[in-house]
Amino acid sequence: MLDSAVAWMNARGNTEQWGTVPYSRTPGGPARVEGYTTVNSPFVAELDGVPAGALVLDSGPNPRMPIPAAGEPELYVRLLVSDRRHAGLGIGSALLAHAVRETRRAGVDLLRVDCWAGGGGELVAYYERNGFVPTDRFLAGTWPGQVLARRVG
Repeated sequence: MLDSAVAWMNARGNTEQWGTVPYSRTPGGPARVEGYTTVNSPFVAELDGVPAGALVLDSGPNPRMPIPAAGEPELYVRLLVSDRRHAGLGIGSALLAHAVRETRRAGVDLLRVDCWAGGGGELVAYYERNGFVPTDRFLAGTWPGQVLARRVG
């Protein structure tokens, strides 16, 4: 799914968000995916028994990213990806709704996510449509990022 997401972004002219190299061939990419499935507990959405999207929650942002601490317990969306063959079916929104339920179930009031803020802010707007509010902007090298938060309690 991550490789096809890179190809889909590139086909739309977006070469800045995840670059142009398939995710499985980026330095550290396979190790990150392995960590998502061993350190974290991913949630995989399926359509007719076939994986259609994935969500990974964690207790905070990637420590290598210049993201301010929440100052309170939180769950953090570390990965949200959907199979582009199923675009427009609401898979990402359904996975975010699952993240909200998991955050409540954990007794936590704050759910955060960070995303690429370039490209006219389309991805930021997507998270806003799903109930998140922009908080902190950051730069990771030349990569513009936006942290968004959603209160679930």
